[in-house]
Amino acid sequence: MEVNGYKIEPGADLTGANLEGAHLSGQRQDFAEVELADLTGANLSGACLSGACLSGATLTGATLTNADLSNVDLSNAELSKADLSNANLTGAD
Repeated sequence: MEVNGYKIEPGADLTGANLEGAHLSGQRQDFAEVELADLTGANLSGACLSGACLSGATLTGATLTNADLSNVDLSNAELSKADLSNANLTGAD
């Protein structure tokens, strides 16, 4: 899958990627690095992001309902107005 010119695939390094408004709902995202990425308004509902590094990422207004965010590094991430309803945050930083 390609979003805004970035290949979304297992192991993809999306550090600093502009994924604003991306529709990634229900996807299993096996990428390790999403650090400093812009996911403003992205739809990640039901996505599996377990173990991903979202440090410093912008998730303003993102939809993360029912997402698996277990063991995700969210340090310094911007989460204002993000919808984390029923998200699994077990072990998340």
